[in-house]
Amino acid sequence: MLVKTYGSAICGINAMTVTVEVNIDKGVNYMVVGLPDNAVRESQQRIASAIGQYGYHIPGKKVIVNLAPADVKKEGSAYDLSIAVGILAAAGNIRTDHLADYVIMGELSLDGSLRPIRGVLPIAIEARRQHFKGIILPADNAREAAIVNNLEVYGARNIKEVIDFLDDEGTIEMTQYDTRAEFANQLNQYEYDFADVKGQESVKRALEIAAAGGHNVILIGPPGSGKTMLAKRMPSILPPLTLEESLETTQIHSVAGQMRKTDALISVRPFRAPHHTVSDVALVGGGSNPQPGEISLAHNGVLFLDELPEFKRSALEVLRQPMEERHVTISRARNTNEYPAGFMLIAAMNPCPCGYYNHPDIECTCPAGAVRRYLNKVSGPLMDRIDLHVEVTPVLVSQLNRDERAESSATIRERVVAARAIQTERFKNTAGVHCNAQMGSKLTRQHCVLSDECRNIMEMAMNRLGLSARAYDRILRVARTIADLDNSALITTVHLSEAINYRSLDRESWGQ
Repeated sequence: MLVKTYGSAICGINAMTVTVEVNIDKGVNYMVVGLPDNAVRESQQRIASAIGQYGYHIPGKKVIVNLAPADVKKEGSAYDLSIAVGILAAAGNIRTDHLADYVIMGELSLDGSLRPIRGVLPIAIEARRQHFKGIILPADNAREAAIVNNLEVYGARNIKEVIDFLDDEGTIEMTQYDTRAEFANQLNQYEYDFADVKGQESVKRALEIAAAGGHNVILIGPPGSGKTMLAKRMPSILPPLTLEESLETTQIHSVAGQMRKTDALISVRPFRAPHHTVSDVALVGGGSNPQPGEISLAHNGVLFLDELPEFKRSALEVLRQPMEERHVTISRARNTNEYPAGFMLIAAMNPCPCGYYNHPDIECTCPAGAVRRYLNKVSGPLMDRIDLHVEVTPVLVSQLNRDERAESSATIRERVVAARAIQTERFKNTAGVHCNAQMGSKLTRQHCVLSDECRNIMEMAMNRLGLSARAYDRILRVARTIADLDNSALITTVHLSEAINYRSLDRESWGQ
């Protein structure tokens, strides 16, 4: 007897429907075909043990399981449940009336219980797109799948509940989730707040500018000056996620298996801080079974690289293209996956190997040329993609002893959101550009027009500070963002002068 059930395969951050065809015929054999990996092939032992707990067994006949389309590789243990249901239905143990209505996915334990799987959100989205009535999956994944409207979601704790549900003998409660209400409730739940930061007003100002214009930042300062503490608070001043951004971010984390059981929807901007020993593949994604990397997990949020010069040169160099194109393409012999990578980069580094170059109280012990060699560990092309170079100095004890709280993240965010609204209006007719940092040379010349006085200041800065030519456009974009924060249509000398101050590492005198 031939029976069809339906599952799903993950391709990038999307899913495609997989038809699980089970045929039981004369003979003795068990075969799984359709490009299964080892985890899929091993399903026979898990299924046999799981259904055996409830008095069922795999028929001692010729059982052929085909996963169609057969030219797409099937990976992981999530097909256990759909294969098991197909075998039981083909053997006449359960009814087949409802099999065409549901996508059925789940990993089976030997005792018949269901374990959570990855990529539930894209699977649910694809199920709705293919007009399935609903989806049956492990109970731990039900809240995540229920984000998708107009789709019945049933979370089962074990395979017996699934069998009874398909036989109309038992009831699995349908999981419901008010996506918009839950999203609104969790929108401003941040662990860190700028109100807890004593001093560092100039650095907080620079981070506000970065958030307002979507600019990448590098923080340079001695150990203990607060670089990491400030970076962790960056998501709290970025504009709130839209529901569309939240769904896209949740898809990526779901595919990567990064969703917690208590989470259904990611409603705050992600903050990813990989260690400097991270591999190229872990950072950008890929592997034998391609998965999103750290830059994709930071999509719509912040990627924080602490101790930047300590990262492998090859790992840093692969960041360059995704930073420009806002996505990363992983190509393999059989397929190509594309992952979003629209992140804001915040990097931090000591100014020299000993950490105390330019320190107000402690003398640097590095030999001549060591500071420049240390900085040269980061390539020019990567540094060229960082708009703001911010020097972080230690906070005075007198400031630490003060009781008053600093300006809160919520207050700073209001100014950032107002500046982003100006940019949204500015770029409403320009595809792919949403903030000032994404402007190309043509748009920069169009929207960053300088007066004669500003031109003179710019020329003077280039000559006196020894700024490189690559800094020119970066300064203009940052000046445009500062003007937006002031709600100014024109870039003034004040805006331009402040922007020039954020190019420390471009100065010829740095490290000399």
